[in-house]
Amino acid sequence: MSIWEYANPRKFMSWTRPVVPVLSVLAAVLIVVGLVWGFFFTPDDFRMGSTVKIIYIHVPTAMIAINAWVMMLVASLIWIVRRHHVSALAAKAAAPVGVTMTLAALITGAIWGQPMWGTWWAWDPRLTSFLILFIFYLGYLALWAAIDNPDTAADLTSVLCLVGSVFALLSRYAVKFWNQGLHQGASLSMDKQEHVSDVFWQPLVISIAGFTLLFVALVLIRTRTEIRARRLHALEMRERMADA
Repeated sequence: MSIWEYANPRKFMSWTRPVVPVLSVLAAVLIVVGLVWGFFFTPDDFRMGSTVKIIYIHVPTAMIAINAWVMMLVASLIWIVRRHHVSALAAKAAAPVGVTMTLAALITGAIWGQPMWGTWWAWDPRLTSFLILFIFYLGYLALWAAIDNPDTAADLTSVLCLVGSVFALLSRYAVKFWNQGLHQGASLSMDKQEHVSDVFWQPLVISIAGFTLLFVALVLIRTRTEIRARRLHALEMRERMADA
């Protein structure tokens, strides 16, 4: 059996029906455990104080914001190459989730950065590229909304996704590309000098896992909704042609 058979709308709806509730429950449990453990059962940082605890929201949302765009890129490439409608709809479904995560990361980053940097915003390479990524998300959503023909919209948004991937890459690796800048290095790193302390690491990993499952569940839910909307649109077009 080919993996592409799962891209068939009917099969996609079939296998995702039992998966979505399981993912949703697991995501809720992991997020609650991670946030409660992190906010109430970890100590204050010796430099950042209690502000460090926003890491349990900021890091997962920032990671998903970037990786959501990567997922959209892969889905867009599949649409361009193989013309699988589910892949285009999955990319469209991921965009609102991605833009929400990006906004959450920007807001929590400002809250985290203000007491550390003395300012809510700085034109740091990573912050700037992250803001541009947020604008690309908005542009992607606007382009889908502006074009009536779904295939044309999928084509144009796929091209936009390719261009925006440059900024997704920059927002991920900006600290390594430019040594200057206020933003710290990766919280999860193989380098022990950059890696977050073990006392914060465990609840952070749980929180990341929870937010990741939440993202997957939301994308599946929204993709299922997009498939239903496309079917409804097709039925309406048939009725109009029949009436004509």
